[in-house]
Amino acid sequence: MINRTILVGRLTRDPELRYTTSGAAVATFTVAVNRQFTNQQGEREADFISCVIWRKAAENFANFTHKGSLVGVDGRIQTRNYENQQGQRVYVTEVVVENFSLLETKAQSQSHNNGAPSFDNNQPANAPQSSSVNDNPFGNADNNANAASGNANNNANDPFANNGEPIDISDDDLPF
Repeated sequence: MINRTILVGRLTRDPELRYTTSGAAVATFTVAVNRQFTNQQGEREADFISCVIWRKAAENFANFTHKGSLVGVDGRIQTRNYENQQGQRVYVTEVVVENFSLLETKAQSQSHNNGAPSFDNNQPANAPQSSSVNDNPFGNADNNANAASGNANNNANDPFANNGEPIDISDDDLPF
């Protein structure tokens, strides 16, 4: 039998960290996962999947994530039921997370949480965006000049850079 689930999505709210009476940490959260297709109005819908994580991983997850964080979770689907205060039977299906990954940098996560726009419109909303020291979404001329000179320096030191000239290697230098 196989019960394995892998999800990539954004947190809909901050994880809720609690402790059991025996002292075990447990965090609950919901991951919004975009569907691969659009509806009749051309909008992309999402599924909101309840997750739970236990012990030290729960504490780490709660400390390093917040609403809007892009995360990957790996775990298993679990169903359970209980009787609520009104005497009604409540059924719950959730993912019990065994491993997780943070899929964006802290700066990207904070800018997403603050409502700052994404500057790479070619990537899907749930894809991790690449970042480098020279990324400059505002097109500042000074930073673009620095980025260009930095790339030139990197290419000058890179023996494999393709600058249009043939590579001068003698047959004695080849290992075969």
